[in-house]
Amino acid sequence: MLFVVMIVFFILPQMRRQKKERNFVNALKKGDRVIMKSGMHGKISELNDQENFCIIETGAGKIKFDRSAISSELTMRLNKPSTKK
Repeated sequence: MLFVVMIVFFILPQMRRQKKERNFVNALKKGDRVIMKSGMHGKISELNDQENFCIIETGAGKIKFDRSAISSELTMRLNKPSTKK
């Protein structure tokens, strides 16, 4: 019984989160505004599928990052339309 509870409350939510993150990273395209896990904001200027990296254009210039460094949570919040006026 304890094993079933562990699966339902710990393992399944983690697997869903990982799948959502993987789908987000695969759906990125040139021109998307993103936030890195370090907090850096920028716009994707180039994607490389073979080496799994992207080049982010920031105010300081262009920087090469691994795709996994992009925060899906913060980026979705950034691109969500604001309801405040």
